[in-house]
Amino acid sequence: MDFEIPEDIAALLKRLDDFIETTIKPLEQQDDNIRFFDHRREDARTDWERGGLPNEEWEQLLHKTKRLADEAGFYRYPFPKEYGGMEGSNLGMAIIREHLAVKGLGLHNDLQNEHSIVGNNVGLLLMLEYGTEEQKAEWVDDLAEGRKGFAFGITEPDHGSDATHMETNAVRDGDEWVINGEKTWNTGIHKAKYDMVMARTSGKAGDGEGITAFLTPMEADGVKIEEMLWTFNMPTDHGRVSFKDVRVPHASIFGGEGRGLQVVQHFFNENRIRQAASSLGAAQFCVNESVQYAKERKPFGKPLATNQGIQFPLVELQAQCEMLRALIHKTAWQMDKYGAFSVSDKVSMCNYWSNRLCCQAADQAMQVHGGLGYSRHKPFEHIYRHHRRYRITEGAEEIQMRRVAGYMFGFMSQRAPKGVKEAR
Repeated sequence: MDFEIPEDIAALLKRLDDFIETTIKPLEQQDDNIRFFDHRREDARTDWERGGLPNEEWEQLLHKTKRLADEAGFYRYPFPKEYGGMEGSNLGMAIIREHLAVKGLGLHNDLQNEHSIVGNNVGLLLMLEYGTEEQKAEWVDDLAEGRKGFAFGITEPDHGSDATHMETNAVRDGDEWVINGEKTWNTGIHKAKYDMVMARTSGKAGDGEGITAFLTPMEADGVKIEEMLWTFNMPTDHGRVSFKDVRVPHASIFGGEGRGLQVVQHFFNENRIRQAASSLGAAQFCVNESVQYAKERKPFGKPLATNQGIQFPLVELQAQCEMLRALIHKTAWQMDKYGAFSVSDKVSMCNYWSNRLCCQAADQAMQVHGGLGYSRHKPFEHIYRHHRRYRITEGAEEIQMRRVAGYMFGFMSQRAPKGVKEAR
């Protein structure tokens, strides 16, 4: 086995670094944009007068950055070549995501809202795989250019991790479907023109099949954003949405009737390995910053770095980073070679462990930096508050561990769900 970073990816990382230094960092400093990243970040990003929504200037800055990255040829790395991409691999995305996160907070990569100069546009990838020709013609270009998008209406107030018992339902009425129900944690719903609403159209509670995805216009009669949910790390772009007798055409079905959950599962593993790599990168950033600070800080006349009480916890974290990096790279490589569902157990291991590790590293960084580490003048509290979310939202730790157990004890198989195309 060759553990060297592939030459093409290494060359891309160098180009990304140059782009960040020549284009992104100057933009970050201009017009006091640094306020979105320094001690003012949470306040600057949040429009407290509009219910805690993201500040419009903040979102416009992110949009501008993505367009600059797109013009430079970086943003579409994972997209197919016919859509301006490089057909980037899972291994490539994992290495890139970690590389960007290791740099810390910045306009190049801000994980609070999945912003990055290298896109992770799950909506577009799903559209390319499962959209009808009519849907592709309507959506693909706008998704690629960031002109239009859709949120994912999966989670319900009374059914969090268990999507198969959802109460939202849709009943056919001629050439239309009538949707009733409620969704929560609809990320990006404050801007999305559409919501991909998962609704039961057949079968019974607990069945994986019989749930259909509908591309539902947010301006349709009967659709209402009930509230935006405030979180540990503000601003909020997570809404609770109700659907009362909402009518949508049959053509709004995405991925086939009764196959909504299976379609979404297609990219779960790819998205989770990328997110795991990002958490690893953030954890490594915390360790790196702590080591540097411990060498410079000299209380009682000697550097903190000479104390084993400082050294040993950071050694433990570094050892975990190294082991996790090896597993993430191996898992991503196997996904590229054998398919995304061939290593579902390893993906879950990488995902839950990296998110937990990131929180541990951020907490230790605060401890090493003392009062300064606890303040907002260092990014560790922000990293902790954000990545604590992923221990729940990317598939709760308990759910991920249950998946691993399912494969270990033979209750589950490493095959794509019925009706799902095996990625790569």
